[in-house]
Amino acid sequence: MSRISHLFYDYLISNGASETLAKYCNMLVLLIALFCLLLIIYIAIRKILITAFHHVSKKSKTNFDDLLVANKAPRNIAHIIPLLISLEFIPIVFTDFPLIEKVIETGLKVFAVILTLWIVRSLLNTLKDYFKTLPRLKDKPIDSYIQVFMIFAWLAGIMFVFAIITGITIWKFFTALGAVSAVIILIFKDTILGFVASIQVSINDMVRIGDWITFEKYGADGDVIEINLSTVKVQNFDKTITTIPTYALISDSFKNWRGMENSDGRRIKRAIIIKQDSIKYLSEKDVHQLQKIELITSYLVTRQKDIDTYNQDHNIDKSLLLNGRNLTNIGVFRKYIEEYVKNHSGINKDMMIMARQLSPTPQGIPIEIYTFSSDKRWQNYEYIMSDIFDHLLASVPFFDLELYELPSKL
Repeated sequence: MSRISHLFYDYLISNGASETLAKYCNMLVLLIALFCLLLIIYIAIRKILITAFHHVSKKSKTNFDDLLVANKAPRNIAHIIPLLISLEFIPIVFTDFPLIEKVIETGLKVFAVILTLWIVRSLLNTLKDYFKTLPRLKDKPIDSYIQVFMIFAWLAGIMFVFAIITGITIWKFFTALGAVSAVIILIFKDTILGFVASIQVSINDMVRIGDWITFEKYGADGDVIEINLSTVKVQNFDKTITTIPTYALISDSFKNWRGMENSDGRRIKRAIIIKQDSIKYLSEKDVHQLQKIELITSYLVTRQKDIDTYNQDHNIDKSLLLNGRNLTNIGVFRKYIEEYVKNHSGINKDMMIMARQLSPTPQGIPIEIYTFSSDKRWQNYEYIMSDIFDHLLASVPFFDLELYELPSKL
């Protein structure tokens, strides 16, 4: 090795060059030669690795190797051998310049740490992309875990770099680090909270990528498109993006619509308000007129027969409608609503169908429909609900009822 390190030096000295000039020229020639050698080796190794990966990918059934290439893993791995050669030959190149040799060796060791981090990052990103292709993992917060590993890797890398530059052993560095652990915890508070939250969100299956969530505190109402260590990204239905701190998912209340989407129907829960002074008992003539409505014909015939039988058995004086048992227009209308909803093609007949009367309000009597549409898609759901209420609002006058409207100011 000593002959190689002074090969050009001896030649220049023998040709009458000064000692200083010979040293610098010798160093420069060896440096250029080493650089060319490293470049050739790097290009060759990189080409071999990429070719090998492409060859394997054609025979492989998974896309893991393709993802390795996409995340530059072969390119980063190709730096390893040139780096090892550099560490071996730098002392030869700078044999007459020990100070420069020390600085460059330190720089190469720092680069070795950074290169290791690059390779780890490439592998982790490859795993992340691969896991997202698996059906059982594609909705899990993989980004959070990858970010945690990378944070620990970068922290370890920074510690090693500091130890290399300062000459302090890594164990002494860890000892000194313990003294400032409180400061580190304060600095990485959000990261730690996000990490804990990501684990809880994943274990408890609170949110998955693709879930529709509503988070009023942050103005979020849409689909979760990303879950990482510090934030959850929600694409709202107006195509805006809302960013929510991950730890807010376990510290605040939000609504996840996954249960509805996995069920057999989407709930319809809406009321129409009837004016109280339009409610009345039905006379025999009124009942006869309403029997023309096909959906409730059978009900009215049977119901009126039962009422007449009861009133006759109890000798009820029917000269006044208040006496005995009677049908009311709001009660018959409620039955009509129920029958209409049951016969609507957009309603899931296997789930609850109910028309109920709510407590009176200053505006009137709310009649609420509680049922489930068979189509859960938003646009179709809104169409089904609107179609039902279009019909019911138009049918109110047939029962001598009136809808409440807030009087307009003159």
